[in-house]
Amino acid sequence: MLLMIGEARGHVVLISEKWSEPDGHERMTRTELAQRLARIIGYEFSGEHDASRRYGGHVYFVPDGTLLREHSNALGIVGECDVFGGVVPFPFVATKAITHPLVAPAAKAPAGWSHGLGARLADATLPGYSAFGVDDARTAAARLLQHGSVRVKPANVAGGIGQAVVRSVDELDDLFSRLDAIALDEHGVVVEQNLEKPRTYSVGTLRVADMRISYHGTQRLTVNHHGHEVYGGSDLVVTRGAFGDLLRLDVAAPVRAAIEKAVAYDAIVAREFPGLLASRRNYDVAEGHDREGRLRCGVLEQSWRLGGASAAEIAAIEAFMDDPDRHVVRASTREVYSAEAPPPGAKIHFRGYDASVGFLTKYSTIERNGHQS
Repeated sequence: MLLMIGEARGHVVLISEKWSEPDGHERMTRTELAQRLARIIGYEFSGEHDASRRYGGHVYFVPDGTLLREHSNALGIVGECDVFGGVVPFPFVATKAITHPLVAPAAKAPAGWSHGLGARLADATLPGYSAFGVDDARTAAARLLQHGSVRVKPANVAGGIGQAVVRSVDELDDLFSRLDAIALDEHGVVVEQNLEKPRTYSVGTLRVADMRISYHGTQRLTVNHHGHEVYGGSDLVVTRGAFGDLLRLDVAAPVRAAIEKAVAYDAIVAREFPGLLASRRNYDVAEGHDREGRLRCGVLEQSWRLGGASAAEIAAIEAFMDDPDRHVVRASTREVYSAEAPPPGAKIHFRGYDASVGFLTKYSTIERNGHQS
């Protein structure tokens, strides 16, 4: 059972492997969410992890990315109750690259690459390829352009940043001339069928202590200060329990299809990489029409780390703890690149100027009986 607030028996600590400003939105949001996780579990929040410190009791880690197995072993992470996020055996497993096959069996690939995984995931994803070099990426795009526009995505970047849609070979060559070849070789790029006016669903499951929740929802895009469309938040329907409980909800056919694609993707990847550990499993699933007008649906990418929807996930857990008889809640999170004021009752995670993105407001809400709180 969940520990009661005040019965501190361990520590919640941050792991910051990526560089970010101490007062930037990513670091401050993760700190605020980690503090709330500490209250949920009944632990003390102890800031950044200090390898030289001897912690009394259990330590729960909140990293800023998916951890590698060798790092997690050194930290003593052995199960879902030790970390908010995930642990993978190879770096590429934490990126979009695992979603698609290579253009050819002999194409360049990182150590540990599974040559059969892309084929096994085909029914759960959109047509596409992963590439670790400009020539392979060009080959992939040329094949897909025969059937319509393609979306090119850096494999290791989240939130829609760095993505581009190309509709011709000329546009493709111009894009590749501007790509960072070193980053492409190291992390890879995904070249995928582009859908017209897609709807992006979020499907996920999360365990914190003895509480497991699962959810479906939709994402929204917003425009940042550079005029680019980026992640702008999620609206989630959250239930107690695992994916199986999510499938028992009364949902519309397109939502059920998205959930089924995510569940299938999750199971296939888990079988492929037995060393995978994840207390948070989030999948972006796109639905839209291709050039011929056919409806397509497929998983775009996975997230086994604290992500954009995590504020809503944690808010849902808090709502379930407040009301043991409640089994479904609606939780939302927003990222707004303006001075627009959050609605009354919203939980603000960041509001101010961030040196990397400009002025930003991030907040979450819970809907109780038709009202936000």
